[in-house]
Amino acid sequence: MAKHNEIGRIGEKVAEEYLVSKGHTILSRNYRKPYGEIDLVSRKDECVHFVEVKSVSWETGESAVSERHRPEENVHPQKIKRLLRTIESYILERNVVGDWQFDVIAVYLDEKTKTAKVRFLENVVLGS
Repeated sequence: MAKHNEIGRIGEKVAEEYLVSKGHTILSRNYRKPYGEIDLVSRKDECVHFVEVKSVSWETGESAVSERHRPEENVHPQKIKRLLRTIESYILERNVVGDWQFDVIAVYLDEKTKTAKVRFLENVVLGS
């Protein structure tokens, strides 16, 4: 497995554990369509959360994103378009009723100390 894929996998696991610790129930992991993927889908209270996880390793500068900056900045317009289509598919397939929101979790991994820092950006506005 490529280093950036491993960082992404670890970051998604950290994000999942973080959400569960905050009272979320995980509904889906890596929901895929030909046009996009949602990393995590969770529910807290009566709201469904569609979560994009972006991870970076502090030591190596390696990341599961393409550039060296805040990982959440890689949720660019093309990615948003694919995410919206994928979210819509999930809602229709799973008959989701009620409120939903899009969240981004940025995970900073310290492989040396085996620790992670998580930044949770809730209810990110998609589109214009």
